[in-house]
Amino acid sequence: MALAVSRAQTISRPNEPNRLSPPLKWAGGKRWQIPYLKLYWERAHDRRLVEPFCGGLAVTLGLQPQHALLNDVNPHLINFYHWLKGGLSISLEMSNSQPLFYAHRDRFNELLRQRKHKTKEAASLFYYLNRTGYNGLCRFNSSGQFNVPFGRYNAIQYRTNFAEYKNLFQTWSFANVSFDRLPLQPDDFVYADPPYDVEFREYSSGGFGWADQMRTAEWLAEHPGPVVLSNQATDRILKLYSSLKYHVTFLKAPRRISCTGDRTPALEVLATRNLAT
Repeated sequence: MALAVSRAQTISRPNEPNRLSPPLKWAGGKRWQIPYLKLYWERAHDRRLVEPFCGGLAVTLGLQPQHALLNDVNPHLINFYHWLKGGLSISLEMSNSQPLFYAHRDRFNELLRQRKHKTKEAASLFYYLNRTGYNGLCRFNSSGQFNVPFGRYNAIQYRTNFAEYKNLFQTWSFANVSFDRLPLQPDDFVYADPPYDVEFREYSSGGFGWADQMRTAEWLAEHPGPVVLSNQATDRILKLYSSLKYHVTFLKAPRRISCTGDRTPALEVLATRNLAT
């Protein structure tokens, strides 16, 4: 690493018992970080956990706080969680079938066109498309239509009853706003996993560029409660976090840097504030 960050360290991975699994496949899930995060969470487990970029809920399900505020800019993701909280039971046909996948994808897009994206049917279709589509991707074209192709898995296990999640979600709140519009309380424990800093591309059609990375880090630096910020350990991310007085810890992620021959474990970073080290 070209940049030396003061007080930075690398920690080894502790063991962790099984938890309730995330209900969706989600790119960049941080379930592997749970053993590290528990080292911080155990000192603050009576606080409300806030995730501004909750994604597939791997972290919140791993830590299982009593109270949580969970936000994501993806409205279909949050709609699915709202229905889980209310007791979602899926009755539509689900199978690992290419014709059925494209029929359900067409129906989902029809609901979007009709502005029925908050319905139970939309939530059920979103689950099916997530489990059956290519690599668990969630992607939309310029017209706002879901366009992920069929996944071609050998076998898929589908869930129709989500009672376990309903019970757990009762004291969790879900939001679909820009991260910096979340109403934080002074003693909230914030875990933020923004789209990783990858300099050669934008995160999505809306983009999550360098200005957004800076805005996230600066916003959280003003929070008086505990903060854990996760990101890829690029030089400019380390410089940014160091300038804002975050304490930096390096992690070796279970993924690799690239699929083109470089098998070096990816280096990621946890940047913390207002937490004992």
